Amino acid sequence: MFDRTLETLGGERLLGHQWRRLRAMAEELLASNQFVARRWRAAGVGSVEDLRGWDDFRRLPLTTKAELVDDQASNPPFGTNRTYALERYVRVHQTSGTSGSPLRWLDTQESWEWWARCWGFVLRGAGVGPADRVFFPFSFGLFIGFWAGFEGARALGALAIPGGGQDSATRLAWMEALGATVLVCTPSYALYLAEVARGRGIDPAKLPVRITVHAGEPGAGIPAVRARIEDGWGARAFDHGGMTEMGAYGYECAEQAGLHVNESEFILEVIDPVTAAPARDGELVLTNLGRVGSPVVRYRTGDHVRLAAAPCPCGRTFSRLEGGILGRLDDMLIVRGVNVYRSRSSGRESSTRSASWSKWAMRRPRPDCKKRCGRASASGSRWRRCRCVACRDTS
Repeated sequence: MFDRTLETLGGERLLGHQWRRLRAMAEELLASNQFVARRWRAAGVGSVEDLRGWDDFRRLPLTTKAELVDDQASNPPFGTNRTYALERYVRVHQTSGTSGSPLRWLDTQESWEWWARCWGFVLRGAGVGPADRVFFPFSFGLFIGFWAGFEGARALGALAIPGGGQDSATRLAWMEALGATVLVCTPSYALYLAEVARGRGIDPAKLPVRITVHAGEPGAGIPAVRARIEDGWGARAFDHGGMTEMGAYGYECAEQAGLHVNESEFILEVIDPVTAAPARDGELVLTNLGRVGSPVVRYRTGDHVRLAAAPCPCGRTFSRLEGGILGRLDDMLIVRGVNVYRSRSSGRESSTRSASWSKWAMRRPRPDCKKRCGRASASGSRWRRCRCVACRDTS
C-alpha cells in the first residue's frame, strides 16, 4: 500500500479525517473563492460555522461541468473558481473537450504535489515500487493525466522515463534499451504499440514490462480489452479513474475487483441521477480535498457507477466501484420509470471505448435545454441525438 494508515482508515475515523479536511478548505473558500462562496451562500452556508455535520454538507449545491464552463466563458480565461491570486498558481492544464467546451484548470505548487501523491496511490496499488522503471509514451501537452503520473512515479521513488516527442518505433527502442518495467499510457496506445512491436519483429511479451497502467480513455476496465493488453505485453494491466478538474481519484489493487476511491483525498457520493437521492447504483459525485486553489465540491461526474457491498480482500477500507466506470449517464434512458443504461445492455466493446459509450441515447429534448438541442428535432418517431447531459428522456 502507498499509505497503509489511510488506506485502512475505515468508518468514523475516515469520516473524521474527511471532515477536518473539508472544514479547513471551506474556511479558505468562503473567504476568497468567488465561485464557491456565491453558490454556498445562496444555499445558506455563509461561514464555516454553518457546516456542523454531514447533513449540512449535503445542503451544498451540486456542481456540473456546464456551470464551470459557463463561469470560464463569462470570466475568461480561468473563471472565478480561484481561491488565490493568479501569481500563486504554477501550472495550467485543459480538458480534452470531447463532451463539450474544454475547461482550463490551474494548480498551485501545493496542489501539484497533491496530484503527485494521488498518483502515488494509483501506481502503488498496481504494484509499482521504487525499483521500477516507468515509461510514459505521452506528448506532454495540455492534458494533465500523464504529467501528474510522471510526478507520481518520481514521488514514489521509481525511475520516471519521458517518452514524448518520439515515434512508436523509437519509444520501443528506448523501452528496450532502458529496461522499462512499467508502461503508463492510454489502453488504445498500449494495443497499438504492441502491434508496432510485432511488426518490427519484437515480441512485446518478452520485454521487461510487467505492469501497464492506463488512463485518458475507457478500455482497461473492460475485461476483453484488458485481456488483449495483458496477452500482448505479458503483463498485468490496471485501470485508473481521474479527471482534469477533479484529480486522480480511483485505482485498482492487486485483486482487480473494481476501482478503489481514494477517500483520504476525495469525498465520495453516489446519487440517483434524476432525484439526486443517495443510491448504491447511480451517478458518481466527488469532492476533492487537496486542491484548495481550484476545488470542485459535490461534482456531478456524469459517470454511472455501482458501490461494492463486500470489503475488498486486499484489506483497504476505501469504497470500491464494482466494475469501475460502468458507462456515461448520457447513455441513460428512462423506460417506464426505470433508469436503463445502454452501456450495460449492448455488450459491445472496442479497444478505446465501449461501443455504447460513443453513441448518444435518442431522447426527447427538454424545452429548457441551454444548448437548444431540440432544434430540427423529429423525423417520424426518431428524435435528434442530443449530447447534453440535461436532456434526459422525460416522457
